[in-house]
Amino acid sequence: MTLARGRISLVILVALAAAACQTQDKNPEPRYVSSSLKGPAKLESQAREQGYFIEFRSRYALSYGHTYVIYGRTNKSGAVVQRQVAGLAPATLDPTPYVLGHFVPVPAETGASDGDLEEEYRSASWRVMLTQAEYNKVVAFIDKLKAKSKFWHASLYNCNAFVAEIARSMGYKTPGIWLRPQEFITRLREMNGG
Repeated sequence: MTLARGRISLVILVALAAAACQTQDKNPEPRYVSSSLKGPAKLESQAREQGYFIEFRSRYALSYGHTYVIYGRTNKSGAVVQRQVAGLAPATLDPTPYVLGHFVPVPAETGASDGDLEEEYRSASWRVMLTQAEYNKVVAFIDKLKAKSKFWHASLYNCNAFVAEIARSMGYKTPGIWLRPQEFITRLREMNGG
């Protein structure tokens, strides 16, 4: 009985991973910028002048892509002047752990991965402007999340799940974690009025 349950669980996990890979990426989505503030326009302009932000992003990759966040500060014209990157990916450039991660959890890293900062690979993004207090709260959450996120699994805890935790900590609704990264970021923005 236990062996049968194990086989059924394995089949379900493989099916979920395969289903996530079946859609096609669209052309790159335009960049979207929102304010997290709900108050008057004066408050929104103050947030933009302070220049604190988090940007939910996806990028193309040899596989089905990657979801991550960039957060930091911008100047008054909106150009990024200070940034950090957080995302969840297998902790190696070797493809073997990536493939194994579709069946069993593999060791993960939570910083920048190859291609995250290259504009030609960006497939979708949503930037949210923050006050300094909001930004400090988000950074504290990301630091805790990075410290506890030690494993990656394509169906159970992937890059979308990592970014979804950040979004939910900010009060946002999140789509399912089995979407392709571009679709995940696009739906995240649309679900939250971005």
